[in-house]
Amino acid sequence: MKDTRFAQFVIFVSSAVPVSLIGWDWYHHHLGANPTEFATRTTGVLTLLFLILSLAVTPFRKSLGLPWMIKFRRLLGLYAFFYGCVHLLTYVWFDKFFGFGLIGEDIVKRPFITVGMASFVMLVPLALTSTQKSIKRLGGKRWNRLHRLAYVAAFGGVIHYYMLVKADTREPIAFGVVVAALLAYRLANKFFPDLTQRQPARARASRS
Repeated sequence: MKDTRFAQFVIFVSSAVPVSLIGWDWYHHHLGANPTEFATRTTGVLTLLFLILSLAVTPFRKSLGLPWMIKFRRLLGLYAFFYGCVHLLTYVWFDKFFGFGLIGEDIVKRPFITVGMASFVMLVPLALTSTQKSIKRLGGKRWNRLHRLAYVAAFGGVIHYYMLVKADTREPIAFGVVVAALLAYRLANKFFPDLTQRQPARARASRS
């Protein structure tokens, strides 16, 4: 399999840039009139973006016949969880000041908070079982079934975002279309694998 260590390093460093810029701008008071809202919304969008990128690895890997791309999925998925943690921490710390009673009231009374919290909770077992040891311990089939939660979490994130923005819903709708397309590919790959998968060049050469 292709050596992807340099590519993974580039992805790792590039994925850390957004949170570094947010921290830099926060420190220098460049986040606008409402820095908490800006940081919370930006980290939420980044969570959804990285979750979608992690889901997109498999379609690209199979359609292009590049099995080595699988190594990128875990890294992107963990960054989705990381930005989800930052998103949650920003809300808990700077919006509610660790007032867990207020947070509980929000979860019960504000549907978009309920959906957002539920989506984040779904990411926790995915992050905890992202290692090769977890795959071996759970078995491939059970591991795959568990990690289908990523699609549910992604749709939950889209709904959370849609309910939050209220007026301009173009961005959450765009995210929703992408997630729906990725799910459609997964279903097509299950029922019509010959149409969605491309054999690696080496496998094609051996057939000819």
